[in-house]
Amino acid sequence: MKEIDFMSTLHKSTKRDYLARVNDKDFPKAKAASLAKKWGYDYWDGDRKINYGGYKYIKNRWLPMIKNLKKFYNLRDDCKILDIGCGKGYFLFDFKKFMPNSDVYGLDISDYAVQNSKEEVKDKITLGNATSLPWEDNYFDLVISITTLHNLYAYDLEKALEEMERVGQNKYLCVESYRNEEEKANLLYWQVTCESFNTPSEWEWWFKTTKYTGDYSFIFFE
Repeated sequence: MKEIDFMSTLHKSTKRDYLARVNDKDFPKAKAASLAKKWGYDYWDGDRKINYGGYKYIKNRWLPMIKNLKKFYNLRDDCKILDIGCGKGYFLFDFKKFMPNSDVYGLDISDYAVQNSKEEVKDKITLGNATSLPWEDNYFDLVISITTLHNLYAYDLEKALEEMERVGQNKYLCVESYRNEEEKANLLYWQVTCESFNTPSEWEWWFKTTKYTGDYSFIFFE
């Protein structure tokens, strides 16, 4: 288990006005969060003041990360991978495009995301919860979860980490975190679905407690 950063470059490419989000007149924070947590249209394709403001496919957006994952985990061309919290499947689509002989799978709790996922990978996406994965032990060469698990309450986070450990030979996850009071405030202002607010050391406690042996990284709201 090690901390290895595959995500911060993508995360930092987005500019954020924290005070504007929390003080918005049309969608004040509590209203935006209530809408976002339904995981439907408002979360994915509604107003940007709620969340994504239109979650569209951007060509090759995930390709640099996929290349790094392939190299770091020495993935075979015919590897099996799972993306927990895959949304509309854009990462899976880019992965399959880069490694056409791979077998890709996704899981997401949002029926809206599954129904509006990339057509090329829609049949590989399962509607479900990270706390109960419908695959056998060590089924995947690599399991990833990108900015998803911090959305779980503690009792579900424990199960999800154990499940991720169970089904993957290699594992990588990225979660939101904070290192100081400024980053904590920014995270609170910006997030609309986060339930597990942990410092890096607290996340590492979770990993040890659940016997998660995979790799991890954090994104910070600086």
